[in-house]
Amino acid sequence: MKRILWFLIAGLFCFLPEVCSKTSLIYKIDIKKDIDKTSQIYLANGLAEANKLHADAVLIHMNTYGGLVDAADSMRTAILYSPIPVYVFIDNNAASAGALISIACKGIYMRKGANIGAATVVNQTGEAVPDKYQSYMRSMIRSTAEAHGKDTIIQGNDTTYRWKRDPAIAEAMVDGRVIVPGLSDSGKVLTLTAEDAVKWGYCNGIANSVEEVIKEIGYTDYEIKNYEPSWFDDLKGFLMSPAIQSILILIIIGGIYFELQSPGLGFPSAAAVVAAILYFSPLYLDGLAQNWEILIFIIGILCLAAEIFIIPGFGLAGIVGIVLVVGGLTTSLLDNTDLDFEGVSIHDAGRTIMTVLVGVIGGFAAMVWLSTRIGSKGLFRKIALDADLEKSVSSPILNNLIGAEGVAATVLRPSGKVSIGGELYDGVSDSGFIEKGTPVKVIRFENAQIYVQAIRR
Repeated sequence: MKRILWFLIAGLFCFLPEVCSKTSLIYKIDIKKDIDKTSQIYLANGLAEANKLHADAVLIHMNTYGGLVDAADSMRTAILYSPIPVYVFIDNNAASAGALISIACKGIYMRKGANIGAATVVNQTGEAVPDKYQSYMRSMIRSTAEAHGKDTIIQGNDTTYRWKRDPAIAEAMVDGRVIVPGLSDSGKVLTLTAEDAVKWGYCNGIANSVEEVIKEIGYTDYEIKNYEPSWFDDLKGFLMSPAIQSILILIIIGGIYFELQSPGLGFPSAAAVVAAILYFSPLYLDGLAQNWEILIFIIGILCLAAEIFIIPGFGLAGIVGIVLVVGGLTTSLLDNTDLDFEGVSIHDAGRTIMTVLVGVIGGFAAMVWLSTRIGSKGLFRKIALDADLEKSVSSPILNNLIGAEGVAATVLRPSGKVSIGGELYDGVSDSGFIEKGTPVKVIRFENAQIYVQAIRR
């Protein structure tokens, strides 16, 4: 028995050095650009790979002037709920959205001369947006600071609790009206230097390199694994940016409109289909667009197609089609489950509606503008026939048809073929949808086409 015991002890001592000398894995993610959908994808994929590799810690190497609030919100949430501790090394700047993301991290380390703060929400021109958006940002950055909890301080018989990261300081980074005695009382939005951040508990230490940060965290024997973004990550992030999504919606709406204006299927419908694929694919892969949301959009397209090719006039099918198309485009941008929008913030809903509205309104504006440009002497003169068809076609012959009667040789919706005196002519209905075989009468001649009306017997 003693021999067995000594054998086990000896084996334990042989195995112990291997356990003690285990190399720690530090997973590093670079965020050195504007905070946008691409940065969000970098962080999400990086955290997923770090979990897969059982990394001991994640280190974000940051240098950013800010970016999209919704992307920053998703990133800070991912950091707060990460099972692996996440630290940040601010190499130079962590402004605006970058400050929000940094405050979410377990530890903040800054290079001497770096800055953190200035998190006011601004528009494209750099002007502060209305207070309702500032209020949301104030609440979000405050709750992020509060998430790190409080330190318990015992002095004699007195016990006090102090925030690890003072929420008021975080709020002052958004709103200059927030006063922090001894730090911010000037009415200006707060930005902290590295020294100030250490003094006020918003920086755990000053370091000059990633290696110094890792040692400050407490790792001596470690291996660094860098997240390497792929071209697909960049493409996906590009397609998910609000500006590109609005352009894709513009192409979808514009393609449907121009297809309504011309018989058959052609370039407009092809452009709309390609734009729809580019719009939904990254959202589907990212888990935002669900099958039913894409199905709503497809049903909407089918309703519009039925309105164009089957049902005369414009009625219920067309209205339902437009509602379903816009609904599918909108809900696919919102992180909901079966129309449960409980986790969707007002800011996210507002941004989504704005993205879709910009695309839809821009699409209709583009339709009006292109309708006046194609075929004229403007920018698009080379992509359309710019000839006077009335001069190149035997106008007198067609003019003589005014008042003649015939039948619709094809369905007119509104264009098609008309048979008059045994001859086929290109015709346009001037009285809405006309079924094949309906008696018609020529009422005028324009642009080498005859315009007809149905004859009601």
